[in-house]
Amino acid sequence: MKRNIIHFILGVFMFFALTSFLSCSQKLEGATGVSNFDVSKYLGKWYEVARLDTWFEKDMDNTEAFYSLNEDGTVRVENSGYNFVKKKWKTSIGKAKFRGDKNVGDLKVSFFGPFYGDYTIIALDSEYKYSLVVGNTNEYLWILSRTKTIPEEVKQQYLDIAKKVGFDVSKIYWVNQN
Repeated sequence: MKRNIIHFILGVFMFFALTSFLSCSQKLEGATGVSNFDVSKYLGKWYEVARLDTWFEKDMDNTEAFYSLNEDGTVRVENSGYNFVKKKWKTSIGKAKFRGDKNVGDLKVSFFGPFYGDYTIIALDSEYKYSLVVGNTNEYLWILSRTKTIPEEVKQQYLDIAKKVGFDVSKIYWVNQN
């Protein structure tokens, strides 16, 4: 029994280590971080308007993110949302680091210690009101807004960009922000 637990823990660790390595070493083809990025303008509250549903956000609405700067230059990430099945709020706190040039919207984010996933901002309006973010595969996509809704023309523009990068936009979940 003890041996099985140890093997399970090692297996979980190896899985996360491998996915962390792959997410940091591979990029989604065509998903390039926006240039002339200013992290200070990106900080603050964002509402999640739409996403591709993931296991860590399943059954969640009223999801939002709050970004702030840590003393070491990393970005504090606080994600929260309401699980409408379990009828309770959930909050996750992590941190994001730039993958390279701080003027490019290409970061990696971690909620699990040393394991990072891509956070690539592939579309962002000049006023920092709307953002299209993807991960390292076509399974991770978020449309964020400073308000609980997004104008139809921005929605269409971001869906077109997502399609060009290889996302199946018919699978996008439009978040209930009530």
